Amino acid sequence: MNSAEFTYLLQYPENVDALKTQQLNEVISEFPYFQSARAIQLKGLNKTNSFKYNQTLKQTAAYTIDRKVLFDFITSPIFITNPKKEIESLEEIEVIDAEDVKALHKKITDSFFNKSLETETNSIQNIEIEKEEEKSTDVLEIGKPIPFISSEPHSFNEWMQLVSQKPIVREENPGRKFEKIEEKFNLIDKFIELNPKIKPVDKNAINIDVINESSTENESLMTETLAKVYLEQKKYENAIKAYRILILKYPEKSGFFADRIKAIKNLQKNKS
Repeated sequence: MNSAEFTYLLQYPENVDALKTQQLNEVISEFPYFQSARAIQLKGLNKTNSFKYNQTLKQTAAYTIDRKVLFDFITSPIFITNPKKEIESLEEIEVIDAEDVKALHKKITDSFFNKSLETETNSIQNIEIEKEEEKSTDVLEIGKPIPFISSEPHSFNEWMQLVSQKPIVREENPGRKFEKIEEKFNLIDKFIELNPKIKPVDKNAINIDVINESSTENESLMTETLAKVYLEQKKYENAIKAYRILILKYPEKSGFFADRIKAIKNLQKNKS
């Protein structure tokens, strides 16, 4: 990609396509902190519904000092697209029907007649498990770009918790940091020494309040986007809980959420 092509994309980021997105890898590889290049790359991956988008978003966050700026960008109108053609092409993927599966099975049996029945049965079972996993993955749309929106920063923050690389931050002197920790411990010891008769607080009462408050807060923050984040993180139990809460919040979509819970459980079963 030459400078003229890149300048054009800066002016018209909506025109980025799969080829240009791929070419941006060379620019980013040479200039990893080039934020404009990373921004256009994200735009391209999202536009083409690429499975690489979610992971690339994490990598971009690792090179971003202020992640709020990144969040504002990926939830802005200029970034959010819904490429109908891409979705239609995915829907046109041909599904093998039962007759084709039978024909394939017969061909395998004829070609490898000397195999034992046990080996053949195991192979068929593995194929069935793989098909179940693929079906669950398709239903749950695992790997597709997470549709973050500006009103749900908590979902974005949850996704960013898995970022393995963190922005480079100048930390204070480690020795001084240790001294501060020791100072805090000394203050705590001194406080206990000067107040020996302080009664311990009823831990059970506090825990109940905190749990109830936390539960209420979590339910109010629960959204489909957050449930999707849990799925991409492979936090399946959290995802199931999320969809159960969403069933209570949006009973008119209970069938949709119930199907997702069923698909997650099938995914768990096949991976166990």
